[in-house]
Amino acid sequence: MLVLLDLDDTLCNTWEAGKRTMLRAVPFLLRRGKLRALLYLLTAKYRNLEDSRRLHILDLHELVEELFGRIYPEIAEGELAELSSFVEENFFRHLRLYDDAIPFLNGLRELGARVVLVTDSSTNWQRKKIEVLGIGDYFDDVIISGETGHSKFEDYNFRLALSRFPEGEVYVVGDRDETDMAGARAIGAVGILVKRGYFRGKAVKNADYIVRDLLEALEVIKREHKKRT
Repeated sequence: MLVLLDLDDTLCNTWEAGKRTMLRAVPFLLRRGKLRALLYLLTAKYRNLEDSRRLHILDLHELVEELFGRIYPEIAEGELAELSSFVEENFFRHLRLYDDAIPFLNGLRELGARVVLVTDSSTNWQRKKIEVLGIGDYFDDVIISGETGHSKFEDYNFRLALSRFPEGEVYVVGDRDETDMAGARAIGAVGILVKRGYFRGKAVKNADYIVRDLLEALEVIKREHKKRT
């Protein structure tokens, strides 16, 4: 059995940590007179970037540069570095595993599953999350878009995981239909969509199962596994 698992908003509260960081950014930006940036955040114009494939392989500094460079083309490198430090410090202060993450991972271990983390963003950003959350030992492999050069809008990383761990029984667990679940469909895996986090309100067309949390996802995997055995 092979389980391909997403990180952000599946195992940990990335969107919530990001929102809390944005709230902390309000007085930070006001003190620096960055009213255009404040308006950009408050009106959620960053949502226009959620389907940008390039954005899914950037590191934190590059992401801050991309966002603030659009608002302030003349911004100095020193200001960008200060903004990056502020975002990183506040984001990791609020980053947490969901309560069901460790029981889920332990449940997969008890089933004897191979578990591969397949996640977007840069290697430094994602590996720091894994280290801070203390979950690295649960994974047989970690595939990060910033390392492969392919985001999860493509099926490349899902196929790469399958090539490293050839299995006939494969599950993909994630929170985003157009990436995680589309990847599951592309490789013939069972797609289990966890409806929480940033994308929970999106329409679903690729998932085989829709669940509320990881404990429900684990029950789906157990039932499917029992059918096959």
